Amino acid sequence: MRRLFIAGNWKMNLDRGHSLSLVQGLVESLRGVSNVDIAVCPPAVYLGELGKALHGSNIGLGAQNAYSKPEGAFTGEISCSMLKDVGCRYVILGHSERRAIFGETDQMVNEKLHAVLAAGLTPIVCVGETLQQRENGQTQQVVRSQCVGSLAGLSHDQMLKTVLAYEPVWAIGTGKTATPAQAEEVHQDIRNLLESHFSRETSQNVIILYGGSVKADNAQELLSEPNIDGALVGGASLKLDSFEGIVKAATSIKK
Repeated sequence: MRRLFIAGNWKMNLDRGHSLSLVQGLVESLRGVSNVDIAVCPPAVYLGELGKALHGSNIGLGAQNAYSKPEGAFTGEISCSMLKDVGCRYVILGHSERRAIFGETDQMVNEKLHAVLAAGLTPIVCVGETLQQRENGQTQQVVRSQCVGSLAGLSHDQMLKTVLAYEPVWAIGTGKTATPAQAEEVHQDIRNLLESHFSRETSQNVIILYGGSVKADNAQELLSEPNIDGALVGGASLKLDSFEGIVKAATSIKK
């Protein structure tokens, strides 16, 4: 049985005071939620302090990136052990902004993925097509290629410890959202791919999130689709009422 999972990706937003206030508000307002997994992924400079604020709560702490090497002369990078040391449980990998702006390849994402798993953290691996690719009928090809490259070399057990997130690039921060049917179609295809590369049992137990302008008013419809197991939330995770609304929508869904 797959549990719904709602994770907030704050990206490069909020200062220290607003970050702490938001986390304190979420801890209080979501205290009673027991049937949905929750995480927030703030900027790296606030992870230590926010990890302390989240300690003992039902909200996990996540990072937005990690480096594949355990230590060394890698200026500006952060290792998985460092993230774990400040209380992180999750790490976002391969977000479309990392791929597009910083040139991350499937191979780089794959190297980071193996490092994250080796450290005992849960990776959230992002895949998704651009608007041009969708309009050219390349959605399946692009998403499958990203999955195969990013997940290379995983065992069945490692795959079960990995969360996937389908984020159509054209729906991120644009106000456009894939229809539930569009999102479900890609989620189902990802699950079919996992079945062919691993097993049916594995494919049926991997959590696949949807990301792309998810809001409180569209969350229930999206999350009700059989193969959508939660959401990786961007802008709506920056405000208490909107993120709380998405989590509360998830709590009402029976699968």
